[in-house]
Amino acid sequence: MIRSPSAVRRPGGIALLVVAIAFLCNFIVRGVVDTFMVFMAPLEAAFHWDHTALTGVYSAYLITLGLMSPLTGQILDSWGPRISYLAGAGCLALALLTAGRTGALWHLYLGPGVLCGMASSLMGMVPASALLGRWFDRQLSLMVALAYAGFGSGMLVLVPLAQVGVESLGWRDTYFVMFWAALALLPVLALLPWGRIAAGAEGNPRAEAAQRKGRAALRGPEWTVRSALRTPELWLLIQSFFFTAVAAYLMSVQIIAFLLSRGMPAMEAALAFGVAGMLSILGVIASGWGSQRFGVKRATLISFGGTLGGILALWLYARWQHPALVWIFVLTFGTSQGARGPVISAVNARIFARGRVSSIYGLIFLMMSLGAALGSWGSGQLYAWTGDYEAACPAAALAVLLAAAPFVLTRRLTEARELPPPEGAPSAPCAS
Repeated sequence: MIRSPSAVRRPGGIALLVVAIAFLCNFIVRGVVDTFMVFMAPLEAAFHWDHTALTGVYSAYLITLGLMSPLTGQILDSWGPRISYLAGAGCLALALLTAGRTGALWHLYLGPGVLCGMASSLMGMVPASALLGRWFDRQLSLMVALAYAGFGSGMLVLVPLAQVGVESLGWRDTYFVMFWAALALLPVLALLPWGRIAAGAEGNPRAEAAQRKGRAALRGPEWTVRSALRTPELWLLIQSFFFTAVAAYLMSVQIIAFLLSRGMPAMEAALAFGVAGMLSILGVIASGWGSQRFGVKRATLISFGGTLGGILALWLYARWQHPALVWIFVLTFGTSQGARGPVISAVNARIFARGRVSSIYGLIFLMMSLGAALGSWGSGQLYAWTGDYEAACPAAALAVLLAAAPFVLTRRLTEARELPPPEGAPSAPCAS
């Protein structure tokens, strides 16, 4: 039976703990990952490594994050959140220890690259989305948005702290301090009431699906990745997330270089980029609140409109260097960054409530990561072909239109409802 939102009991203290875990783990992992930008200069000076080779570490992180997402979903669905979060914290600590002992370039690719990618997946939005879906229904979009806000908040806090550490302690000792802090996270996570956290709110369909393990009477057909791939809903979610990432990384990777090429002073260009990143925190929360208050379609299209408006303002700036156009870009593009993540995560949790939500979202997240990689690569290729960073603007605008199409041309996402699993679907139980 499909339950209405009113049938779900109002969540309490454990639900707030789940929100806090999601926010803080995103805060820690994303903040630690982005501190690598601070370490690049001292590492380059210490070992005389090529700058391009160092930037490849971040690419290794993105690739690992994407490839790990489906596996993280399987781990969460099969063994529960305790294993996922503890394994993620262990990977994070090992990554920082490896980085602190760096003596060869491959140490960085293994530590801040591969191991941080694994940690970001195991402690990031794949498990957070699943757990929040078990505790919230009508407020799900807003709660997922609060979890997403941990990304930007971690960047704002931990990156400057890492810079202070490098200047006062040196890069190697700063990595060791971060290692001990990450190691201290393990016992804290181990002591959390994971059984209660994983159980979810009474009456929540996603919580009931998660409790099927060992309860044969409740077993029945459920959504798996394979069966979900036969639905148009999943492909629409993939389309939107994939092309959103393409548009975002076509622009963000080259934005500072673009502004410098048009004569903007370096400090002002960096400030514009930083403010846009800071505004993304507000945009993500506003998107979650707007989805709850005004509906998925209106909130999502407003965010897509903001992204498109920012791209067009920057494209116009390529021809008419008026500072107001840059700040239009900062305000519109910045507040729209990440705004679709909470919506897509919440819609996925609603549609495939009776099934392996984590595994399905892991596939969506993988496709988003591939879109980010394509956008990042594409921005460089467009510059190589045209000799101008401006070429990324029309390509990004087209990607935004393709990302918004599923919310305009069909009601399958804007009026998302729980889909009953197909008859004959596997009934493999989910972990509690």
